[in-house]
Amino acid sequence: MVNVTLGKTGITVNKNGFGALPIQRISEKDAVYLLHKARDGGVTFFDTAHMYTDSESKLGAAFGGNWDGIYVSSKSMARNSKKFLAELDTSLTALKTDHIDIFQIHNPPFCPKPGSVGRLYESVLEAKKAGKIRYIGITSHRVSVAKEAIESGLYDTLQFPFSYLSDDKELELVEACKKANMGFIAMKGLAGGLIHNSAAAYAWLAQYDNVLPIWGVQRENELDEFLSYIDNPPVLTKELLSVIEKDRAELAGEFCRGCGYCMPCPIGINISECARMALMSRRSPSDQWFTPEWQEKMKAIETCVRCGQCASKCPYGLDTPSLLARNLSDYEDQLSMR
Repeated sequence: MVNVTLGKTGITVNKNGFGALPIQRISEKDAVYLLHKARDGGVTFFDTAHMYTDSESKLGAAFGGNWDGIYVSSKSMARNSKKFLAELDTSLTALKTDHIDIFQIHNPPFCPKPGSVGRLYESVLEAKKAGKIRYIGITSHRVSVAKEAIESGLYDTLQFPFSYLSDDKELELVEACKKANMGFIAMKGLAGGLIHNSAAAYAWLAQYDNVLPIWGVQRENELDEFLSYIDNPPVLTKELLSVIEKDRAELAGEFCRGCGYCMPCPIGINISECARMALMSRRSPSDQWFTPEWQEKMKAIETCVRCGQCASKCPYGLDTPSLLARNLSDYEDQLSMR
């Protein structure tokens, strides 16, 4: 069993966190079953958010009144003190707990500090002094914001996308967190579904002893894969390195991570799914990508008016309208060959 300590928090957990975003898509009964199985199997860290609809309440249904031995992190997208404190109280009620171990400011466009607009950071400190949260975290998809958060010394943890598709700038964040004794929580270890070999993903991330991966789990077979790694963690064999190199070659360059921050589209294009269709349909060939429903979603790209809203909101700086157009062209090529 491999554990990781989240920097100066001292929180030490199994190097196999449970990302609870996907459980909002299943029933409470099924979610509670998965959560109990994860805990019984050795998972000790669970990550959720106020904005993940009923994810917090499902965690509360599973563990409310019995959080012993496990840790929970949540987050708020509030940008002012009043809303933040209200959302925190809602989260505490949903989770059925009197405190949250790590409460994170959720993907802010800037690094909140004392004196920032909205007094957001001051409200987080207020909540910590009141005992409602133990440690202060920040999540981001922007390297510049993440770097500023690390350098500020104001945060105990950083949550950031990190996988074997990450570039040198993202690796530098991991190293900077280690130097600053700041916990690093890795989201999107499977690159939003583009990585299909979980053993390769786990083994690559295992090289970094300060990184805690959180895996988005919705199905029991997905959970079983990660639970099997607790007692038998994968190592970087030549075979797995070959998988990684092949994926890097195929996915090099601009690709959509599926974070969804470009949404909603003002004319209804499902950007976060359609901008990845060429990769998804080629990497996991299946009739599911070519149903009438999917064809209609992809056809909607033709209505794009290039207003630029999606590109302006993309934390990775992608030219989203052009990326959508390329995906539509590739998709139609694939469709014509079926």
